[in-house]
Amino acid sequence: MSQKPIPDFKIPEDLEAQYVNFVRIAHTPSEFIFDFSLLLPGIVKPEVNSRLVMAPTAAKLFLRALTENLKRYETNFGEIAAPGSHSLADDLFRSTDQPDEGN
Repeated sequence: MSQKPIPDFKIPEDLEAQYVNFVRIAHTPSEFIFDFSLLLPGIVKPEVNSRLVMAPTAAKLFLRALTENLKRYETNFGEIAAPGSHSLADDLFRSTDQPDEGN
Protein backbone atom coordinates (compact mmCIF):
# COMPACT_ATOMS: atom_id res chain seq x y z
CA MET A 1 0.00 0.00 0.00
CA SER A 2 1.53 3.29 -1.06
CA GLN A 3 0.93 6.49 0.87
CA LYS A 4 -0.73 9.42 -0.81
CA PRO A 5 1.57 12.40 -1.27
CA ILE A 6 1.12 15.26 1.18
CA PRO A 7 -0.39 18.27 -0.58
CA ASP A 8 1.84 21.29 -1.05
CA PHE A 9 0.18 24.05 0.99
CA LYS A 10 0.36 27.70 0.02
CA ILE A 11 0.77 29.79 3.16
CA PRO A 12 -0.03 33.47 2.60
CA GLU A 13 2.87 35.75 3.53
CA ASP A 14 0.59 37.93 5.66
CA LEU A 15 -0.90 35.01 7.63
CA GLU A 16 -0.64 35.75 11.34
CA ALA A 17 -0.14 32.93 13.82
CA GLN A 18 -2.47 32.93 16.80
CA TYR A 19 -1.22 31.79 20.21
CA VAL A 20 -3.98 29.96 22.07
CA ASN A 21 -4.09 28.21 25.43
CA PHE A 22 -7.77 27.31 25.58
CA VAL A 23 -10.15 25.49 23.27
CA ARG A 24 -13.89 24.99 23.61
CA ILE A 25 -15.16 21.98 21.69
CA ALA A 26 -18.76 21.45 20.64
CA HIS A 27 -20.38 19.13 18.15
CA THR A 28 -23.51 18.44 16.20
CA PRO A 29 -24.35 15.16 14.47
CA SER A 30 -22.52 16.40 11.37
CA GLU A 31 -19.59 18.49 12.62
CA PHE A 32 -17.12 19.31 15.38
CA ILE A 33 -16.53 22.97 16.25
CA PHE A 34 -13.25 24.07 17.87
CA ASP A 35 -13.21 27.63 19.26
CA PHE A 36 -9.69 28.75 20.22
CA SER A 37 -8.97 31.56 22.71
CA LEU A 38 -6.19 33.12 24.72
CA LEU A 39 -7.13 32.84 28.39
CA LEU A 40 -5.36 35.43 30.56
CA PRO A 41 -5.71 36.31 34.25
CA GLY A 42 -8.41 38.89 34.85
CA ILE A 43 -10.19 38.33 31.54
CA VAL A 44 -13.67 37.09 32.37
CA LYS A 45 -14.86 36.50 28.81
CA PRO A 46 -11.99 35.61 26.45
CA GLU A 47 -12.50 36.37 22.77
CA VAL A 48 -12.50 33.49 20.29
CA ASN A 49 -9.74 34.27 17.82
CA SER A 50 -9.99 31.17 15.62
CA ARG A 51 -12.77 28.72 14.83
CA LEU A 52 -12.26 25.40 13.06
CA VAL A 53 -15.17 23.28 11.89
CA MET A 54 -14.58 19.65 10.87
CA ALA A 55 -16.61 16.67 9.80
CA PRO A 56 -16.51 13.87 12.41
CA THR A 57 -14.21 11.77 10.20
CA ALA A 58 -11.80 14.69 9.81
CA ALA A 59 -11.86 15.28 13.59
CA LYS A 60 -11.00 11.62 14.21
CA LEU A 61 -8.15 11.75 11.68
CA PHE A 62 -6.95 15.01 13.29
CA LEU A 63 -6.93 13.27 16.69
CA ARG A 64 -4.92 10.40 15.21
CA ALA A 65 -2.38 12.79 13.64
CA LEU A 66 -2.11 14.82 16.86
CA THR A 67 -1.60 11.65 18.94
CA GLU A 68 1.14 10.44 16.57
CA ASN A 69 2.87 13.82 16.68
CA LEU A 70 2.69 14.02 20.48
CA LYS A 71 4.36 10.60 20.66
CA ARG A 72 7.13 11.78 18.31
CA TYR A 73 7.57 14.99 20.31
CA GLU A 74 7.88 13.07 23.59
CA THR A 75 10.36 10.66 22.01
CA ASN A 76 12.55 13.61 21.00
CA PHE A 77 12.06 16.00 23.94
CA GLY A 78 10.74 13.97 26.86
CA GLU A 79 7.33 13.43 28.37
CA ILE A 80 4.98 16.39 28.55
CA ALA A 81 3.86 16.90 32.14
CA ALA A 82 0.10 17.33 32.24
CA PRO A 83 -1.84 18.15 35.39
CA GLY A 84 -3.84 15.19 36.59
CA SER A 85 -5.02 16.07 40.06
CA HIS A 86 -8.19 17.87 39.01
CA SER A 87 -11.06 17.34 36.62
CA LEU A 88 -11.78 18.78 33.19
CA ALA A 89 -14.57 20.83 34.79
CA ASP A 90 -12.00 22.34 37.19
CA ASP A 91 -9.82 23.32 34.23
CA LEU A 92 -12.71 24.78 32.27
CA PHE A 93 -14.55 26.65 35.00
CA ARG A 94 -12.00 27.76 37.60
CA SER A 95 -11.18 31.43 37.83
CA THR A 96 -8.19 32.32 35.66
CA ASP A 97 -6.53 34.23 38.51
CA GLN A 98 -6.32 31.12 40.72
CA PRO A 99 -2.91 29.46 40.56
CA ASP A 100 -2.75 25.79 39.61
CA GLU A 101 -2.05 23.53 42.56
CA GLY A 102 1.47 22.20 42.41
CA ASN A 103 2.82 25.05 40.26
